[in-house]
This record gives sequence, structure tokens and C-alpha cells, in this order.
Amino acid sequence: MIASLRGTLLEKDLERVVLEAAGVGYEVLVCPATAARLPAPGREALLYVTETVGMYGGATTLYGFATPEERRMFLAFKEIKAVGAKKALDYLDKASRSPAEFQRAIQHQDTRILTGMFGFSKKTAEKLIAGLSGKLGTPPPPPSGGDLASELDRAGPLAQAAEALAALGYRPAEYRAAIESIQRDLQGRELPGIEEVLRMALRRL
Repeated sequence: MIASLRGTLLEKDLERVVLEAAGVGYEVLVCPATAARLPAPGREALLYVTETVGMYGGATTLYGFATPEERRMFLAFKEIKAVGAKKALDYLDKASRSPAEFQRAIQHQDTRILTGMFGFSKKTAEKLIAGLSGKLGTPPPPPSGGDLASELDRAGPLAQAAEALAALGYRPAEYRAAIESIQRDLQGRELPGIEEVLRMALRRL
């Protein structure tokens, strides 16, 4: 079984790459989030790989991931009833927006975050919670957001957006200004959901 491939990236698009390793070009299926993390064609790349074999002697298909954590999440998705490899890649692409936040949403059975931040339907969010409960390990503690989240209603969309932006790698000084700007603009008005708050914040970053 192939566990990883290292070599020259010959081709890349949002759904597949061709990686040459030891003189052999391997076609590997990926999700858009994984493809975005890979270098441009012509440079060296490392992919963590899992393979599937079609029923009744079908061809072998390779699926590639930028990190071992991506691969573990993909395999966890595949264990859910009626989820095949293609659907698992789609789920992985959405969950890759913030893996830690996704894990926390599963742990806390928070369908609102899964639908709002990650774009899953309510039915799919409920299926993911049922299928992944206890299988993704303990997520890292939520970032403090430079204490911004603690200054806001932790159950509200502004605090959740601050934590999500921190998980995405933005510095506290960056997203604090964006969140505080949104808070000023919406003062006295009903707050929108976290998805809309995130969109507003990202436009300011």
C-alpha cells in the first residue's frame, strides 16, 4: 500500500495532480483546499496518500493530502454510512477552512457552526455529528483572540467569528480591528449569523 509520495509535481488543478516519484507519474485525486497548499508544477511536493480499489477488480485510485491530519479526517468521513471517497473529499474541502473549529463543532454538536461557517446543509451537519462523534480526537482549545472573544458574548456571532479567524491564522491585531469595526457598524441593530459576520470581517482584512 502506498502511504506517501514525494517527487516533482508535473500537473495540478483543483481536483487532481500528477506527481512524478522515482520516474513514475502518479495521478492523485485531491480536494481544492489540498491543491491550494501544494506548490506550483515543476517543484517538489509531498503527498500523504490513501488508495482505494474498485469493486470486482476495478482500477486503483489514489487520494492525496497535504498533511496526515487531512488524511485521517478523510478516512473518518469515509467511515460514515453512505459516504464514498468523492463525497469525503467534498466534506474535507469544507472542513479544511478551519479543522480545529470543525472538530469543536462536532464535539459540541453545533449544527449552527457546521451550516453557517462550513456550508453544510442541516441534514448533512446532523449526519456528520452522528458519524464523527468521538472519532476526531480532542480539538485544541479555542484561541483567545487576544482576549477579544472574552470581551464579547461567547455565544454570539462576533466572538465565534473572532475565534474562527484566529483558527484560520489571522493575527489578533488584524481581526480585532475587523471585528470591532463590524461591532461599531452594527451597533443597535440585530446581529447577522456567523457566516455573514465572517464575510464582513474577511472583506476588512
